[in-house]
Amino acid sequence: MKIEKVDLFLTSMKLVQPFRTHQETVTDRESILIKVTDDTGHSGWGEVVAFSSPWYTEETIETAWHMLTEFFIPTILEQEWTSPREVNETLLHWKRNHMAKAGIEMAIWDLFAKRAGISLSEYIGGVLKEVKAGVVVSMDSPERMLNTIENRINEGYERIKVKIDPANDYQMLKVIRDSYPDIALLVDANSAYSLKDAERLKKLDSLNLLMIEQPLAADDIVEHAELQRGLLTPVCLDESIVSLQDARNAVKLGSCKVISIKIGRVGGLANAIDIHDLCAEHEIPVWCGGMLETGISRAFHIALATLPNFTIPGDLSASSRYWEKDVIIPEVVVEDGKVKVPEGPGIGFKVDEPFVEQITKRKATYHSK
Repeated sequence: MKIEKVDLFLTSMKLVQPFRTHQETVTDRESILIKVTDDTGHSGWGEVVAFSSPWYTEETIETAWHMLTEFFIPTILEQEWTSPREVNETLLHWKRNHMAKAGIEMAIWDLFAKRAGISLSEYIGGVLKEVKAGVVVSMDSPERMLNTIENRINEGYERIKVKIDPANDYQMLKVIRDSYPDIALLVDANSAYSLKDAERLKKLDSLNLLMIEQPLAADDIVEHAELQRGLLTPVCLDESIVSLQDARNAVKLGSCKVISIKIGRVGGLANAIDIHDLCAEHEIPVWCGGMLETGISRAFHIALATLPNFTIPGDLSASSRYWEKDVIIPEVVVEDGKVKVPEGPGIGFKVDEPFVEQITKRKATYHSK
């Protein structure tokens, strides 16, 4: 297969409500949407989920645009492709830049599935027809958080994730747990703690949490292993796992008991599948994290979550949880805590291209020679 054209759309959409962590407050979400078109006229879509500033990883929208236009797209256009896995292998020539790589690779996975006439879920070996959805509650006053949690439970979400830091952890979580003793509750620290806080984190063992996500440094695996040995609550690694080798190292050291997989963070769908398979082999459950992404990236995570070792509800919230209007038709809907897996070819959603044009701040088109 030959890619004849690549279109880039740098878009911006306002979130329905600000998303707050101890590191950043996001109100407007930039993304790069990527459309690849082959020599038969079939098209696939992907998304770069880097943020506008480097608070989550070192990548930004601008660095991703640079890597795509100067390095990745010229390579994509000059080669013949027989499998979407070849994209990941080819782009290994350049170091890191995982989110930029994932965006173009995802588009080609969508394209291959469409050419095969089957859903992306089926194309990657998914086994589920619907997947369980969880939701994230950003930092706020305890009263507002309890109100938000009640609303999300009433909407059918089976798992609630709360952001924490040393200024907002045990007392806030105790209020939540006392109000909702039976909900599946996990916390995400986004690297807000160090090993000096081990006793503070041990105090959370009494709250029957599903897991503590990324308590220590984003680039650490070793100290997480030490922390996990002293905790009853499972540690989940997120930012620390940006490659299959990171996952192997974490398994070998006992750094965690759960791994969150985000396609953008790990460099593409091929790597995400391989990390899933590794964790399944070692009986480590996985779940799909979220990146405040549009429906395009969310569609990929829905497909990914149909693989058998995704046993924990992922951050697969409804489109309306984030956007007044999403870029896909139909939008993602959560019913009774679940999302139905689309059965149409590729990601199974139509991209609303006129709307994409409306929210585009910058665009570029590249053709094969």
